[in-house]
Amino acid sequence: EDFIIHAYCQICAAYAAVVHSPLRRRGFAPALSDEEVLTMEFVGAYLGLHQDQQIWAYFRRHWQPWFPALGARSSFVRQSAHLWAVKQCIQRHWVSRLQSSQRPVHLVDGFPVPVCHFKRAHASEVFAGQATYGFCASKAQTYYGFKAMLLTSDEGVIEDIALLAANVDEREALRDMDLSRISGMLLGDKGFISPILHQELASQGIDLQTPLRCNMTETRPHGFTRWLTKTRRRVETVIGQLADRFAIEQHRARDLWHLVSRLYRKVAAHTLCVLLNRQLGRPLLQLDGLVSV
Repeated sequence: EDFIIHAYCQICAAYAAVVHSPLRRRGFAPALSDEEVLTMEFVGAYLGLHQDQQIWAYFRRHWQPWFPALGARSSFVRQSAHLWAVKQCIQRHWVSRLQSSQRPVHLVDGFPVPVCHFKRAHASEVFAGQATYGFCASKAQTYYGFKAMLLTSDEGVIEDIALLAANVDEREALRDMDLSRISGMLLGDKGFISPILHQELASQGIDLQTPLRCNMTETRPHGFTRWLTKTRRRVETVIGQLADRFAIEQHRARDLWHLVSRLYRKVAAHTLCVLLNRQLGRPLLQLDGLVSV
């Protein structure tokens, strides 16, 4: 109960800060408010409810008195998808409250977002003309779908996420991300090694640092390379939480509209938990134990 109340209060405050005009210019206002829909989404995502139907059924069964206007499942799913841009704005509002962009170190990494099983990819019509084949080095496997690029602070706060075709090079994907809000050092993996990219980011006040390949000579101090490797693990921890707790790779979307909406749901839910941990004085990425029964 406390978790739902705190989440609802944070969402109401953020919604009022980012929505300055009515979202709907005609027709009747929905019976279930946007703030209630977002609360159901973010709380459900934290509780491990990865599908719209699961979230709707859970609150219908257990919290109907708290959400008396909760109607048909189709209405909830449609209203949730329409709020994809609001989820993005709310997540960025929380990032600004956490002041993560002012941190001196930032991290970037990518992870796969498959849209169907690899064996069915050749006959699948889902995301036709949009999804492509890509290779995930960490899993050593080829997949069909998209690639998500994640930008975080050294504390683990998600600052930005970009969705790209799976065959896009990580260096090109980094160029497409909005890095205007950050400065200082940016840590990436070996896939971001590029002298040209390093110079481009340096002109923006960003120092790109990556591990070197085996055939390259290391001139940096040993202590720095150890710190770089240890610090980079923070973004891998965040990606692991998104994959395990929030099942960001299991979205079950069949079009780009619902896919983007569900990605922002999971990212915003993660940021909400980090914000609550900051207020409670807990480690920011300690999501287990945030809600106790």
